[in-house]
Amino acid sequence: MKVLITGGAGFIGSSIAIRLKKERPSIDIVCFDNLKRRGSELNIKDLLSLGIEFIHGDIRNEEDFESIGSYDVMIEASAEPSVLAGTSGGAKSVIQNNLAGSINCFNHALKNDALVLFLSTSRVYPIHKIESANFEEDDLRFFFSSNQSENGISENGISEKLSLIGSRSFYGTTKLCSEQLLEEYHSFYDLKTIIIRYGVIAGPRQMGKTDQGVVTLWMAKHFWKQSLSYIGYGGKGKQFRDILHIDDLIDLVFLQLDESETFIGEIFNAGGGITNSASLKQMTQICEEITGNKIPITEISETRSADLKGFATDNSMIFQQTSWRPKRNIKATFEDIYNWIKNNENKLKNIL
Repeated sequence: MKVLITGGAGFIGSSIAIRLKKERPSIDIVCFDNLKRRGSELNIKDLLSLGIEFIHGDIRNEEDFESIGSYDVMIEASAEPSVLAGTSGGAKSVIQNNLAGSINCFNHALKNDALVLFLSTSRVYPIHKIESANFEEDDLRFFFSSNQSENGISENGISEKLSLIGSRSFYGTTKLCSEQLLEEYHSFYDLKTIIIRYGVIAGPRQMGKTDQGVVTLWMAKHFWKQSLSYIGYGGKGKQFRDILHIDDLIDLVFLQLDESETFIGEIFNAGGGITNSASLKQMTQICEEITGNKIPITEISETRSADLKGFATDNSMIFQQTSWRPKRNIKATFEDIYNWIKNNENKLKNIL
C-alpha cells in the first residue's frame, strides 16, 4: 500500500505518518505540505529519518501534484485550521485553502482511484443552534442541560442529527462544502470516500496558537510562566470543549484502513466526548497540577466572533457501528504535551 498525506508536515499529518510507518513499515508514505504553519518544518527531519518521502508543494496549485506518483490512499489533512480565519474580512485565503485546495486533492485522488480519508471538523455545525442550546453551569464550567428542544443536541453533546442550516464560520463552511462535494464524487464518480468530523485534537507535536491548538497553548504558557486570558462569556473561563488525543485519532485511521467498507460513503462524528471535555478553567487546574506553576490570567468579558459556549461530540453513531473508542483521558493528553515540551524545550521555545 502507498499512502499520500496532504498537510503531511502538520501536527495531524506528521503524527499519522510517523506512527503508521513505525507500526506498518511496509507501507510507502508520501507527505505533501507547503510548510506555511510555523513549526511544521521541524517535522521534516523526523519524517525523512523513517524513510517517509516529503514533497514541498501546495494543494492550491494543481501543477504541484505532478511530482507525486501513484498511490492507494489519500489522507486529506491539509487545511487552514483557524476558526477565526476570514471572520474579520478577507475570506479568500481560507476559501482557497479549504475548498479550492480540497477540490484539487479530490481530482488527483480520482485519477489514482484512491480511497480518500477526509478529516473534517465539528465546526460544520451552525453556531446559532449550539449557542441556543440549554446550558447549565457550576463554579468551573458550562455543560449541556438534559432538557433540549433541538434534535441533535443532548446532555451528551452534538450528534450528526443536528440541522446544518445556519452560519458556522468561513472555516466550517469551507469544510462542509468540501464534504458535500466529496459526496458528489462518491455518488457520480464512484470515488471511495470516508468523512470524519473531528472535534478538538491535541497531543505532542502541535504548535498551538490562540486560534488553533488551545491545549498546547495552555500548557506552553504554564510551562514558561507566561500570561493567558479567559476571553468571552464573562471572562470566567467556563466555556468548554471535548478533547481527543492524537493517538486516538490515529487508532481510528488504522481502523478505517483495515475496515474501510464500514466507513465508505458515511459521515461520522469522532471526538473525546462529554467525559473527555473540559473548560478553560479546568484546563488551568490541570496545567497547574502538572507544571506546579500558576500564571496570571486576564478576564475579558467580550465574546469573540464564531466562539461557542461549549461543544462536546456525541459519539453514539460511531460507537454503534464500529469498535473504535477513545482510550486516552484529558489528564494523559496534557501530560504527553508537557513531556514533549520539556524534552524539546530549546527547539520549541521560539515557536511556542
